[in-house]
Amino acid sequence: MTARTVSTEDALSTVIAMHRLLRNLRRASDTSAVHPTQLIVLALLNQHGAQRIGELAKRVPCSQPTATTAVAGLAAIGFVDRAPDPTDGRAIQVVVTTAGRAALQSVARGEAEVLTELLATLSDDDLRLFLAATPVIGALADSHPAAEGRVPDLV
Repeated sequence: MTARTVSTEDALSTVIAMHRLLRNLRRASDTSAVHPTQLIVLALLNQHGAQRIGELAKRVPCSQPTATTAVAGLAAIGFVDRAPDPTDGRAIQVVVTTAGRAALQSVARGEAEVLTELLATLSDDDLRLFLAATPVIGALADSHPAAEGRVPDLV
């Protein structure tokens, strides 16, 4: 089957199923320490390094005031620090802290634990199919031209 033979309905069913699975993983794991937007900000900083608030707002995507609020909340709990921008002394960059990285790891591990429980309910054949799809899904996620602005990986 080639990409040309996949129907939009089949692709839509896959998108919906992936969203449902991810929502269920997030709901079942403990993400109470951070808001979803804050989680995205942490993941962006972890993946791309220090960034200005405006850059974060574009990548999340959200408004600049929303990004400012998310960063303020993360700074209050020690998950990010503010540092001078080396290219502009008037500006600041936001940097993920060791505690912020640990929080990302904790969320990812919590989701992995929930997924492990779900996968244990599959037949051997379905489990093999699911695990074989992982590299393909990863490659698809990285191959789209918009991948640079995508929601980042948690870890």
